[in-house]
Amino acid sequence: MEMIIRLHRKIAPELIAIFEERYNILRHIYHAQPVGRRSLSATLDTGERVVRAQVDFLKNAGLVDFSPLGMTITESGQAILAELAEYIRQLHGLTVLEQEIAQALSVGTVVIIPGDSETNNMVAKELGRAAASVLSQQLGRPLTIAVSGGSTMANVAEALTVSAPQTLVVPARGGLGEQVEYQANTVAAVMANNLGGKYRLLHIHDGLSEEALETVLTGDSPMRAVVDRIKRADILIYSIGQAGRMAERRGIRKELRRQILEQGAAGEALGHYCTLDGKIVHVTSSLGLKLNDLAEIGMVIAVAGGAAKAAAIVAVAHAGSQDVLVVDEAAARAIQMIIHPTSA
Repeated sequence: MEMIIRLHRKIAPELIAIFEERYNILRHIYHAQPVGRRSLSATLDTGERVVRAQVDFLKNAGLVDFSPLGMTITESGQAILAELAEYIRQLHGLTVLEQEIAQALSVGTVVIIPGDSETNNMVAKELGRAAASVLSQQLGRPLTIAVSGGSTMANVAEALTVSAPQTLVVPARGGLGEQVEYQANTVAAVMANNLGGKYRLLHIHDGLSEEALETVLTGDSPMRAVVDRIKRADILIYSIGQAGRMAERRGIRKELRRQILEQGAAGEALGHYCTLDGKIVHVTSSLGLKLNDLAEIGMVIAVAGGAAKAAAIVAVAHAGSQDVLVVDEAAARAIQMIIHPTSA
């Protein structure tokens, strides 16, 4: 495929633009179907006449269907969309970049999704689908999955379509008091329901004092049982956040937030605030998993997207081990500039 791409670049570079344009249209239809041409045009920020010409071509090729409800992808369209995705990955050099980042951050496997999830909700959904695909490959036997909260994990949970009734899903930590659909308890419940499995919830807020947490465990044996299952999770899938934004979301007082950032914190995961070289400068109290628990977990999957999170991803990768890191292209390019500033 690399030879074909080189030939395309030399002989017919205009074909590459057409490939990408039609691939993006197919991706958008797939995620928004059924969708009208006007809505698709607005989403793509492209003239209706251009969109009409391309979708007419895709329809004549048997890749898209029209109906009164809008456009949908045919089975053939879904198949070619998967093939095009690999072509686009090769075109953007993502396979080589995956290997480069994996080596630099000591991560087992890096998966990069084309695009920028911060500016394109479709890419955010594909980021979730990619992580869900990685997770799905591990299912099929009795497992306990610990999952964090956040919009990224909500996308992962929604993207799961396999049946895994022997699976138990638990929240990796307590809640943050954010939108209910993004709380770890909610994500765990949605993930379990989509898998046809079971879930256990952790009804306690992150940030309580160690004394308060110990009191809760002493007087609540069901809560202790949930915490024990979390600590013995077979798989952890979690998201990575920027230190400053996460400190604010967790309700850390302003003075302490300032101190955390002054100590160089760039990233946050599981309540741990890490510097770019992996030094942990602050930990919020919680009954859930901690970064030093990761070595005991069978598989650890970290997911994050957007160039703004690049430093956070590097920081967390240096602080704790990950088996798989799923990121978008925008984050990957920015990570490349951090780990190899002169060659990016």
